[in-house]
Amino acid sequence: MRAAAGFARWVDRHAGLLLGLPALGVLALFAYYPVVGSVWLSLHRVVLSLPAMGEPFVGLANYAELVQNPVFWNSLGVTVVFVVVSTVLELLLGLGLALCLHASYRSRGLVRAAALVPWAIPTVVASQMWRFLLNDRFGPVSYYLLGGAAPLADPNGALASVITADVWKTTSFVGLVLLAGLQVIPDELHEAAEVDGAGPLRRFFHVTLPLLRPALLAALLFRTIDAFRVFDLVFVMTQGGPADATNVLQYLGYKRMFAEGFLGSGAAISSVVFVVTLVVSIAYIRVVGSRLWEGDRA
Repeated sequence: MRAAAGFARWVDRHAGLLLGLPALGVLALFAYYPVVGSVWLSLHRVVLSLPAMGEPFVGLANYAELVQNPVFWNSLGVTVVFVVVSTVLELLLGLGLALCLHASYRSRGLVRAAALVPWAIPTVVASQMWRFLLNDRFGPVSYYLLGGAAPLADPNGALASVITADVWKTTSFVGLVLLAGLQVIPDELHEAAEVDGAGPLRRFFHVTLPLLRPALLAALLFRTIDAFRVFDLVFVMTQGGPADATNVLQYLGYKRMFAEGFLGSGAAISSVVFVVTLVVSIAYIRVVGSRLWEGDRA
């Protein structure tokens, strides 16, 4: 009886851990194990075309080769440009979209549904659509708006096209996140500010925007992580070209692994993407999040 009672007390004390074990197991299987496996693979030299060579352990040799490879640094620069420009545009446009969707007017529900259509379209389908629109022979955007230019054949135009396609697709997601943040702001605060004589702009910058910081942080974090992992847009629209102008890190890793057969080098690139994403995420949470929490305490 004492043993049974002790076991019952132990279960009560660790009920949260026991209930979370299935979720932790699934997370370890589908998230942690692939990451650890990729890092372990990056420490070996594996060439698909040379199976007799085996999988010798080379330590950090694959990373050393990346540091000395100008293609890697070019891909890193392209990725940073893509992440910064697309994230900033999506936050600004998503904020404007959220304000429009939050306003009161007729057919607001229909407008909200229409605004989410780009996000609901699969990325591969959206990429193929933009590739058709920007085609220099029969693309309507290229023919009517760009005078028959071929943006996907120009280094600067290709990167701008990929960024445009990404902004068009994911701005609605950012708007949805910020709309959720707007809906939890009490209307009484805006009414009190209006009574005190604050105009629309002053109410936005001194009431709406400060209270919207948690949603802005969430949208910024999600979109930055997702932008670092961009692959399908580049794969469908440009194949990393022209002249490696859109050769982002994820696509470079894909080419190294599956096109060239260097699994260890490709895994090293994937590990670099993971580390960079992790560092940026922690920086967001520590810098932006700490200011957010300090503002809440104040």
